[in-house]
Formats: sequence, structure tokens, C-alpha cells
Amino acid sequence: MTRYEVPTLAHVAKLAGVSENTVSRVIRNKGSIAEDTRNRVVKAIETLGYVPNRAAGSLASSGSLLIGVLLPSLSNVVFPEVLQGIHAALATTAYQPMVGVTNYDAGKEQDILSSLLAWQPAAIVTTGFDHTQATRRMLSNSRVRVAELMDIDAEPIDVAVGLSHRQAGYATGRHLIERGYRRIGYVGHDWAADRRARLRHDGACQALSETGLTLRAEERFDGPSSTMAGRDTLATLLARAPDIDAVVFSNDDMAVGGFFHCLATGIVVRKQLALFGFNGLDIGQALPMPLSTVRSNRFLIGKTAVERLLESPTRPEQRVVIDTGFDIIEGATA
Repeated sequence: MTRYEVPTLAHVAKLAGVSENTVSRVIRNKGSIAEDTRNRVVKAIETLGYVPNRAAGSLASSGSLLIGVLLPSLSNVVFPEVLQGIHAALATTAYQPMVGVTNYDAGKEQDILSSLLAWQPAAIVTTGFDHTQATRRMLSNSRVRVAELMDIDAEPIDVAVGLSHRQAGYATGRHLIERGYRRIGYVGHDWAADRRARLRHDGACQALSETGLTLRAEERFDGPSSTMAGRDTLATLLARAPDIDAVVFSNDDMAVGGFFHCLATGIVVRKQLALFGFNGLDIGQALPMPLSTVRSNRFLIGKTAVERLLESPTRPEQRVVIDTGFDIIEGATA
């Protein structure tokens, strides 16, 4: 098959060395099939990025009015705001979103995407650039429009809408340096599931390096971000580096937890220890001292992405990157 040819059942059968009927039975999980044969077919499907068309010949042939949306989480307020933007863009159209939640699991994203593509949606909206190879092949080989949200620090498959997290981290470092902080620490969460947090960390380190500084100490929680993780991880950091004068947190959830640790232990925020987050969440601004942070334009990201996808049913010759920017919220904690 050629580079731009959409893989078919026949392509899978040829690569796996089986009949098209066998491939169909594996996909539908019908009948008795040898495990070795099943494994060859599954491997061929993943290698080619093949997606079965369940919409063909069914009452779901109106699948062209569906927009597949893959989000890492709905418990984190960041992504419901993105979803609100998506809904706003679709409000005056006939399109409807089909939402899948990946829980930051690239393998789960691959499974959900395969199911969504099987219904031939008009477009797919996903988050970031961290896909499995099979997911990337499915997205690249499909004819549907694709928007990757929240990040613009890599080359998109079709359209990317979001902000540069490296630049947001850099702006954070500059903000603290310009206010006289020199002994700066970092508290974060698992980078394996959140590449964007790593980019912000690296951007902050670049800003420090340009001034001849490095992070005095850093501590990361081995798991997803949360208020409890922020509180406990700051405590661990301060036990190792009690002389730091500012802490950059991977996001506002972690920073709010850090604020509670300071409150419980008598540390005077800003005077003794500055705190800086990321996201611009309402909970951070509702603290007794509003959190200093970076605000991302989440509603605008979701709305802009869908509006751009609906401009044309076909992908443009040139990949598109749309920077929705970010804002520094000075707050009161730094």
C-alpha cells in the first residue's frame, strides 16, 4: 500500500498471511481461532493502523455528524472547561460529541480511538502529542480531521491548538527571578503521564540557567497530581532543602496543597516561601492569598479547535498550529 492509502481488510489479511474472512472473525471475535493466528492479525492491524468500518451498512451511517473527543480526565477541572469550549463550537451545528476518557493511559487512548474511528466520525479531538505508535498510525491513516489540544511544542498530525508549555515554564522562571528569588525549588507529579509538566519544568530551568542559576532542589510525586500530593511532596522537599525561598509547582492542584502545608506548619507564604502554580484554577484564586500562577485559555482551546476542524472536511496540505497563549496571574503568593 502507498503512504497515503487507507489500509483495508485485504491489507491486513495479506500482512498477517490469512484470509479476509479470518481477519473479520478476529475483529468480531467470532468462532474458534488459533492464538497464534489471532496474534498475527492483531499485530498486522496495529502495524497498519487499520480501523474496521462498523458504520458501513448500518443505521449508524450518519456517523459523519459525530465528533470523537478523547480527554485524559473529567475529574480535573481543566478538561471540563475544554469540553465546554467544544460544546460551544458545536452548539449551532448538527454535530454531536462522543467523549472518551483515557485516564492519562496511552494504551486506553488507543483502544477508545479504534472504537471511535470505527463509526467514521467527522473529526477526532485528542489531547497532546503522546500517542502510541498504533494510535498515531490510525490518526494519520484515517481520512478524518484531527485536532491535538493543549500543546504546540511538537508537530501535529493535522491541527494543534494550545500553548507552548516550555514557554509557560520559562515565563514562570523569569517572573520569579525578576522578583528577587534565587533559591528556587520544584514540586511536581509523574512526568510519564504528563509530558506537558516536564516541558514547563524544562522551561523554568532554562530561565534559571540564563541567569546562572539552577533549581536548588526538586521533588516529584510518583503518581497523578492532587492537593494531597502537593502538600506531602512540599513537606519532603523542605526537609531536604529548608533554605529555599520559592517553589514552582507542576500545577495549581499541587500548589494549593503546598499552601495548606505552609498554613499547617506556620510558614508565612510569600514572606518566607513563595508559591507558584500553573493553570489558573478558581480554587487557587479562592485561597486566603490568591495563588500566583499561569492561566491557560482552556475554553478557547476547545472552541477554537472545533471551529477550525469544521471549516473543511479535508486536511490542509500544511499542518496548522494555533497558539492560544497564556497569562501570568501575579496573585499574592509570589
